[in-house]
Amino acid sequence: MSFDKDKVLQLCKNFSQNTLMETLEMEFVDAGEDFLVATMPVNPRVHQPMGLLHGGASVALAESVGSAASLMFVNPEKQEVRGIEISANHLKSKREGIVTGTARIIHKGASIHLWEIRITDEEGRLISLCKLTNMVLPRKR
Repeated sequence: MSFDKDKVLQLCKNFSQNTLMETLEMEFVDAGEDFLVATMPVNPRVHQPMGLLHGGASVALAESVGSAASLMFVNPEKQEVRGIEISANHLKSKREGIVTGTARIIHKGASIHLWEIRITDEEGRLISLCKLTNMVLPRKR
């Protein structure tokens, strides 16, 4: 089976409708056989009280792109993905602009996927470094 970037991005867009991803204006913008990329605007909607990107918003981006990335390795008609652990190190602050989350697979097992998600600014500077573990489960009808 060949990789279809457009199909992956459309699937991610469809799964994002009426969710937190849509609320925070996350957009899936690129995909490859072992990675997925999404962007999120930094504006007052995702600020903490000091006017900086909220760490929770960064984690929401990381979990969203990492969980969606696991969909590339499962059959969504027969399997579901659940994030079971996430960790984040916030390294740099940001007040406005765009952040980009890039999820890259570290381990792809039959029931567990481990992802590294790097959140960067427009200049490629690392804002947050996250690790996400997803569990692959049979889909409940």
